[in-house]
Amino acid sequence: MTTPSTPAASATGEMTSLIPRRGVRALLPTSVPYAWPLWALLVLYPVWWLLGLGTFIYPIAAIPMGIYLLRHRPIKVPPGFGIWLLFLVWFCCSIIMLRVNPPGTYGNPGNLRIAVVGLRFVLYLSVTVMLLYVGNLTERQLPRTTLVRWLAVAFLITVAGGLLGMFWPTFGFASPVELMLPQSISENNYVQSLVHPNSAQVHAVLGDPSPRPAAPYGYTNVWGTNLSLLLVFFVVAWWVYGSGLRRLAAIGLLGLAMVPTIYSLNRGMWIGIGLTILYVAARLAARGRLWVVGGLTVGLTVAGLVFLLSPLHTIFAERLSNGHSNRIREFTTEKVVEVSRQSPIIGFGNTRNAVGSAQSVAVGRTAECQECGNPALGSNGQVWMVLISQGYVGLALYTLFFVYGILRYWRDLTPIGLSGVLILLLSLLYNFYYDALVTPLGFFMLAYALLWRNDIEHARAARRVKLRPRHRRLMARSAAARPA
Repeated sequence: MTTPSTPAASATGEMTSLIPRRGVRALLPTSVPYAWPLWALLVLYPVWWLLGLGTFIYPIAAIPMGIYLLRHRPIKVPPGFGIWLLFLVWFCCSIIMLRVNPPGTYGNPGNLRIAVVGLRFVLYLSVTVMLLYVGNLTERQLPRTTLVRWLAVAFLITVAGGLLGMFWPTFGFASPVELMLPQSISENNYVQSLVHPNSAQVHAVLGDPSPRPAAPYGYTNVWGTNLSLLLVFFVVAWWVYGSGLRRLAAIGLLGLAMVPTIYSLNRGMWIGIGLTILYVAARLAARGRLWVVGGLTVGLTVAGLVFLLSPLHTIFAERLSNGHSNRIREFTTEKVVEVSRQSPIIGFGNTRNAVGSAQSVAVGRTAECQECGNPALGSNGQVWMVLISQGYVGLALYTLFFVYGILRYWRDLTPIGLSGVLILLLSLLYNFYYDALVTPLGFFMLAYALLWRNDIEHARAARRVKLRPRHRRLMARSAAARPA
């Protein structure tokens, strides 16, 4: 790596280096910290959301990340990366089935389908570049604790978006990106979810239509997934690595976050948070940290009493007794499994629309059947999207990459190690009923990168400890050999 010529303050004050203007280096400004693309992506995400770039900021940010990687070859790759690379290759192979509509499905096999698949592949490549970028930065260029703090800021942004969706559910406008698109494209429902900022989605989950927080993401389910993932990093940054005042503030902020968490009516997120608590308690108990488990139990008891004495518990109970989306999920899941049998190895390259729905075999939504409308097969979870798109082989490769990460880093008992493994475990859970592209998958990859970086730094520290006695012996011999 070329040595920087002059120092410069970074976004957090923790990284100091300039990028010399030499060859390709001239493509970037001369006084920016190495990790500025990641900081811009995470901390400035509300800005990109308001501009209509919430999804597209990942491939945009991947450009300077990729330039950095090309300038600082050879590029290191994480353990298990070959599995992920094979998945990307399998993705490309599945494209040959794009024009095939299996029985029981329909869809336009034209340019729109090709564009959606192209965007999906670009998003996969973007998070891949981000994984390699973070892993190839040094501890001086991007300290691991700094990245955890940036992710904690993303958690606060998500909480703020949830509160915005609760108290201003009608907030929404045509973004600059949306205004630049042709009307025939911008009116597409999928495109709307990408470029049209909305603070909430309105669903009749409990009978009457009610808003569910979504900002600064396109869907309520994505908001819930990201909140539960970023919650882990927030606790590490503000509680484990935080001071007394920051820990007190963390308690208040977590209490505040509980409000949109309940109002989102997101059962999957509730399950994820419950499993997070059980995981932390089990891992700490296994290490003999029973006093921490006791403190966690007391804190949860107090939080539970506050919850029961508030109106939140009524909403929680009503949601558990009302399986609003169960029938749709069952229908789409069964249909995906049925359709995938017709191309089990390579899939169909992309999702398809089902003929009919769980309520009716009618084609399209009508006044009599508002729930009709031919649901997209694979839209009810990453597992099902990969299964119908890349077949069982693609699904096995996708899942095996994260399973390998869990097994590889399970013994890392540091706060970053425990939290990183937890995020990968949650990825296996959420993939069954939530889509991962693009922000959840980005957080999965950042957790993988943190585990990878943590392992590298621990190995370096172990080598230093191992070499220290030898260094002392050499120093002693050198001193003894000097003339009196």
